Parts: sequence; C-alpha cells; structure tokens
Amino acid sequence: MGMRVMLSGLIAASLALPAVAAAQELTIKAVSAFPEGTFNSKNFESFVQRVNAAGKGVLQINYIGGPKAIPSFEVGNAVRTGVVEIANVTGAFYTTIMPEADALKLAQITAAEQRKNGAIEYINKIWNEKANAYYLARVVEGTPFHIYLTKKIDKPDLKGLKIRITPVYRDFFQAMGATVVQTAPGEVYSALERGVVDGYGWPITGIFDLGWHEKTKFRVDPGFYNAEVSILVNLTAWNKMTDAQRALLQKEALAAEAMNVNYAQDVADDIRKQAAAGIQTIKFDAAATKQYVDMAYDTGWKGIIDKSPEHGPRLRQLIGKK
Repeated sequence: MGMRVMLSGLIAASLALPAVAAAQELTIKAVSAFPEGTFNSKNFESFVQRVNAAGKGVLQINYIGGPKAIPSFEVGNAVRTGVVEIANVTGAFYTTIMPEADALKLAQITAAEQRKNGAIEYINKIWNEKANAYYLARVVEGTPFHIYLTKKIDKPDLKGLKIRITPVYRDFFQAMGATVVQTAPGEVYSALERGVVDGYGWPITGIFDLGWHEKTKFRVDPGFYNAEVSILVNLTAWNKMTDAQRALLQKEALAAEAMNVNYAQDVADDIRKQAAAGIQTIKFDAAATKQYVDMAYDTGWKGIIDKSPEHGPRLRQLIGKK
C-alpha cells in the first residue's frame, strides 16, 4: 500500500514538472506600427523570429501584426498602458505622450555610438519616466527622409502645396510654407489619388511597399534627418521579467541593431527603383541646398527644445552633429 502511494506520488510529481517549466516561460504580446512585411517592420519581425527560436522555455513573443491590430498613432500609448508589452514604432507616432520621442530622427551618430557616449542611457531615463517604456533598440537608421511631390518646385519653398506629414516633418515643412495634413500611412495613397495632398514626406526606402510610387512624380534631393524605428518594451513588464528573459531580448535587440548597416544597400536599391519607376529628382543649387538642410535641422531642434526645454538641449548634445 505504502509503495503504491509512493509511486502515485512520484507519477503526480513527474506530471507536474512540465507545468512548472511552462510557468517559467513568459509570453508577451507585440505589435508593429507599420504593416507586416514592409520595410519598417522587417528587422523587428526577424527579431521576433530569433527570440522565439532561442527562447523556448524562457520567453515567447506573440506578434499580433501591424496597424490593423492597433492603429499606428496608438501604438506608443498601447506600450505605455500595457495593452502590448513590446512594439516596433517610430518616435513621431507617440509625440503626444512625450515630445522628446521626435528627437530620435535628428540623430547624426549611429545607435552603436549612442550606446558608447551615454545617449541611450539618457534616452531610457526619459522614456522610463514619460512613456513607462524601456527603450530596447533602434532597428531602422541610416535612411534619410525626402520630400516626394506630384508637382515640380525649383527652390526650398512649399507655399501653395498641401503636404502629408507626421510630426517628423511638421516644423520643417511649415517653415517652407506648406499647408500640412497629418494622416496615417494607410491613408496616403488615396489622398494622393484624390488630390487631397500634393506630396508627402517619407524615407528614401519603403514607398514601393505602399504603392505610393504610382502617384509620385518627383523626389527632392538631398535627404534630411535619419529615419528611426525602435523597439519599446512596457517598463512594468520589463521590470517583472527574469534576468534570463531580459538578457535574451537584449542579445537579439543588439543583433537587430547591428543589422542596420545593411540599410545602405536598401537605400541604393530604392534610388534605382525610383528612377526606373519614372520618379524624377529635384536638386537645388549649392546655396539653396545648404539652406534647405540647415533649415531642416534648425527647425527640427527648435521644435524639440521649445516643447522640452528640460531634455531637448542635452539630447542635441548627445545625438546631434559633433
């Protein structure tokens, strides 16, 4: 009798072991502010795949998709409130939570350099306090923004033109006299088609993903700023994770960040594709070009510092041009 009781106890204990192991594996919910499979989501999606492959028994990411799951401009707040634990999003999409998020586009040093000079540490201090977020990694960089138009211009002047924006471009485009219209990326094609806008700001990469090349005639060169998409983790969730879970995310995030160097080839490829699609480049003379680029950065930083006098100047010191 005693042996039978002992055996049944051992069997029960052995059956309980998988449950204990399973309880140690954490599943977190993820979303991207950009459509699945598009340029701005691809590095994040690779990151998710690597975490899930390496994290069996430790951590799994349930990727629920792009803006169809959570609208682009609501992703930052979804991270802040814990609706999702992790997200792929650009700072321009959550400036209503913290205006400092828009400073990331103005970085003129790489994410790797930002880790060395204390910028990422300072960024995390602000993001922790204002967005209840842990800034994990930058997964898009090295791709400049451009103005794309349906009408030709011959100088840095957008007066009389309606230009689609996000907060990325607002200060700069308004300084050039544009009438600005803010829309989510999914609405841009129809806005161009219906003549609601005469152009838009977007990085050099990604317009083919969205079909915008079909309605675009001109691109203004050179580019300006530095397109940014980053991975944020809900801070409450981050603090509850085990050391092993955080280490896994950090390891794969750094691997994703290291892949940013590959964007140089994507930039070159998209420049060729745009030319083949009939998109003409607009270039100003040397003096006007300098005026254009200087205006981009001067208005960009002024906007940040006006909205965040506490953090704007220090961010400029850490990530701006040396």
